[in-house]
Amino acid sequence: MQQVRAKKHLGQHFLKDPQIGKRIVDSLQGKYKYVLEIGPGMGILSHFLFEHKEYETFLIDIDQESIHFLRGEFPFRQDRIIEGDFLQFELQKKFNAPVAIIGNFPYNISSQILFKVLDNKDFIPEVVGMFQKEVAERIASGPGNRDYGILSVFMQMYYDVELLFVLDQKDFNPPPKVKSAVLRFTLKPGFVPDCDEKLFRRVVKVAFNQRRKTLRNALSAMTDKSTMTDLPFLDLRAERLSWQDFVVLTNAIAKII
Repeated sequence: MQQVRAKKHLGQHFLKDPQIGKRIVDSLQGKYKYVLEIGPGMGILSHFLFEHKEYETFLIDIDQESIHFLRGEFPFRQDRIIEGDFLQFELQKKFNAPVAIIGNFPYNISSQILFKVLDNKDFIPEVVGMFQKEVAERIASGPGNRDYGILSVFMQMYYDVELLFVLDQKDFNPPPKVKSAVLRFTLKPGFVPDCDEKLFRRVVKVAFNQRRKTLRNALSAMTDKSTMTDLPFLDLRAERLSWQDFVVLTNAIAKII
């Protein structure tokens, strides 16, 4: 049987156990017209996705070898197999309704995938994805944890984030050097942030760019210290603030810049 060579530069590590693939697919909770799998490789998730007749499942992969394999594996799904880069893919030109995202994400672009999700959050109600365990823990961690960071704040603001289960290196071919974990992100229904979202993103990034400094010092990159008198949380570091705290901080900063 033809095999696809895992390519290091694409961050590919293929799942070996079909039952794990089924478990990941079964982690999708919502009812959607469309599901898009990112980086299907040799289709271990795809088989189970195509069994769900309630979904119109599409696959997207940048690897030509994987695309060739998938077209042979799913000859009656040719119109559902997309050769392309998800990071450049225009979801709303392809789909006329919201689309759930799933995949054993290439580890070298997993954070970029989530930033793309954030840019299309109103069109992506759910994400189930595989990440390096340390990345997954960072995204799912709460304030006060040293792993807590920019993506933790951004994703937790808009999505409910759950770490579902952890996988060992031996579950993949080739085995990665680190363990892996599956996360589920569920869009908060009807949520509208009570702040300027662009400013919110800027504040969070500036705060974490110098995460070892207190916010009094970190935020001096945005505004002069002399204007900060009434800002909250100035004696704390960014990692101590929840996304709700960052909303409060953003609204306070909006009054002085």
